[in-house]
Amino acid sequence: MSKLENNFFEQVYAVVKKIPQGRVSSYGAIAQYLSAKNAARMVGWAMNASHQLLDVPAHRVVNRNGMLSGKHHFPGDNLMEELLISEGHQIVKDQIVNFKKVFWDPSTEL
Repeated sequence: MSKLENNFFEQVYAVVKKIPQGRVSSYGAIAQYLSAKNAARMVGWAMNASHQLLDVPAHRVVNRNGMLSGKHHFPGDNLMEELLISEGHQIVKDQIVNFKKVFWDPSTEL
């Protein structure tokens, strides 16, 4: 990982750690907040790399439609879904029910 990637990943982690329990954000919203609006995929890479860091709640980051698009990067079959359900979310067909209601936008919340 380059120094630039490492610094960006650390910025992503700092934002993700601020997502309150019971809320979710998106890759694109985090990228936008970090003034890197075209870097949603890189936010996803950061989330994938974060699984070794216990203090980054990567399960709270989903795609722009509320889909659990990163779930296959979690250990086990349904860990991402299980973690979200434990925080009070309802998931149907890998999508968060009432996504807009629980969406946390760092650009307006921070």
